[in-house]
This record gives sequence, C-alpha cells and structure tokens, in this order.
Amino acid sequence: MDVATFASVDSLPADARRLLDQASSPFAGVAWWNAVLSAALPADEEACFVTVGSGGGVAALVPMLRHRGRLDSLTTLYSCEYAPLLAGAPGSAVRVAAMAAFARSCRTGGVTRLDALPAEWDGLADVLAGARQAGLRTLRFDHFGNWYENTSGLDWSAYLLRRPGALRETIRRRLRRAERLPEARFELLTDPADMDRAAEAFESVYRRSWKQPEPYPAFNVALMRAMAGLGALRLGVWSIGGHPVAVQFWIVRAGRAIVLKLAHDEAFKAHSPGTVLTALMLRHLLDQEHVAEIDFGRGDDLYKKDWAAHRRQRIGVLLVNPWRLSGAAALLRHAAGRARRAVWPGEPCAAAPGRGEADKTRRHNANRGGFGDGQ
Repeated sequence: MDVATFASVDSLPADARRLLDQASSPFAGVAWWNAVLSAALPADEEACFVTVGSGGGVAALVPMLRHRGRLDSLTTLYSCEYAPLLAGAPGSAVRVAAMAAFARSCRTGGVTRLDALPAEWDGLADVLAGARQAGLRTLRFDHFGNWYENTSGLDWSAYLLRRPGALRETIRRRLRRAERLPEARFELLTDPADMDRAAEAFESVYRRSWKQPEPYPAFNVALMRAMAGLGALRLGVWSIGGHPVAVQFWIVRAGRAIVLKLAHDEAFKAHSPGTVLTALMLRHLLDQEHVAEIDFGRGDDLYKKDWAAHRRQRIGVLLVNPWRLSGAAALLRHAAGRARRAVWPGEPCAAAPGRGEADKTRRHNANRGGFGDGQ
C-alpha cells in the first residue's frame, strides 16, 4: 500500500474526505480538525494527515502531528477521543495491511505515540496487528477516564431517579431557589447568528471563573462557531440580573451529548451556578432532545460520578522500533517501570514518553486538563 501525507483537510483526496464525512465522532470530522489546525497547534508543530491506500482507494486516514522529525497523534488537551479512520470491516486483511504500512512509515522516528484512543475501539486490534507486521513493538498505557450515562428512553425525571439521593436533594433545592430569583434567566445559544453573543458570554464568565487561562485561548470560540455551523452546538448560559454567571459548552451529535467546557463566576458561588446550569442543560437535553447518552468528557473529576454511573478508559499506544536508540530507550524504561511495580506494587505508573515531556504533561494531562474539568 502507498502512504501519502497532507498538510490540511482541504488538500486531502476525495475518498479520504469521505472517511471524515462518515465519522460518527465529533472529534473526527472536518469541523473539528479545522478548529484544531486554526487555533490549537503549538508554533513548533505541524499537522500531517497520513493516508494509506492502493488502487482501490484510501483504506486509512491517520491525523498526525509532526514534531522534530517524529510523528504522534494529532491530539491536544481538548481531545476527548481519537482514532485513525479505517475503511472496511474490523479485522479484515485490508485494515491490517493499511496499519502495517502506516507503522512502517513510523519506524524512522523510533517511538510514535497514539493517545486518547477508546479502549473499546474496534480498530485497536488492527493497529496492534499491523505494528507487529511492521516489526514494531507496542506498549499500551492508560491515558484518562471518560464518565457517561446511557439515557436512551429516559426523561429528566427518570434520569434523576438514578442519581444519588444527596444529589437529587441538592438539585431540587437549588432549582427551586433559582426559579424564585426574578432576575435569573436560562438561555440556550445554538445558531451561527448568535455566535458573537455566545463568545462574549463564554469568555466573560471564563475570565471571572476559578479556571487558569487557556493555553490556546482562541480554540473554544473557534470550535463553538464550527459546531454551530453543523447544528451541533448547545451553549447554555445562566444569567442573574442580565449578567452571565455560568456557561456550559456542549456538543450534540448522533444522539450523544458531550460537555466540553463549563465555568461559573465565583462571585455567585452561593447560588450554586454550576449545579443549576448542569441541571437545566440536562433537563433540556433529555426532555426536549431525547439524547441517548450523556458524556462528561475528559477526566476523572469527582463530581462526575454523581451525574454519570459508568466509566470508559481512554488509552495510549506507543509504536516502538527497538532498533532505534529512542525506541530501545522506551523499551528499557517500560521494563524498569514493570520491575519497580513488581517490587513496590503501590507505586504509580509513570507517564508514557512523548514529544517534549513538559509540553506533553501540559497538553495531555491524564486526569484533569481538558473538557468538563471542575464543577
């Protein structure tokens, strides 16, 4: 199979674009990648969309990031999930052959990191088999958790019955109090024509929240505009006295509602704006849009366990060439880590190596940095 690289979505051949258009994940479509490329790339890195195919067309599209001569997955601290886009059936010869060709193209880098992969992804076995065919070793590590709730057939009342009693009582009291505030207002902004107002409300609350400044401050608004164009944006705003005090950025796609960012003004903490707006958003999503899944994004923040009962693991895979110095070093570190944990079982696993450890820590924090952090 032939391997080719492209610098942008617009430069991809038509059959590769079809793979993007057919992607069910909001983190795999054209809108997502254009937002990432325009507003979430470090200055010293460049996107590299890798296609693998033959005379029969493109069999795989793998969005990657080039950094100092090596390739890693095109993921950022905003990525809730990532996966190569593969044509054909899981386990088919064409999938494995495509992943073998891709893995061979990674051998010169020594170590290639793919992360934010759903542990349940049906293409994972094809990636691992292809890497083995290419003579590479694979090392798997846990990246971050994703909390979610299956809400198919549930309305707001039925969803509440599944929640812990303490949370139900808190929601009941806080909503009743919010409804008695004559100056309080809930608004849902979804239309592209509302994006200037949505951006102003979001950034205003974010500046007054507890959150640290964004490393890529233009990304959230860029993504909001892109998702509004698809009809997928749900920006919830709760205001008191005409001033936004809480915002939540959700995406709704294929019956799945995902919270990407939330923030509230600390000056209004006595009104529990985070809890109130979460309840108002979920009541709308369940009673009006009848979503089949609520997804609390990236990370294991403690509050998520009350709002969602199930956890999925996002993982990473290192494709390692043992005949390169960096690859041999990665295998030695892995072996040393396993030996330490055999002697001291309680010792936490070290972070998997990646491009620039300080940068990797900031951009791929396993448990907090990303969407849905903090309530």
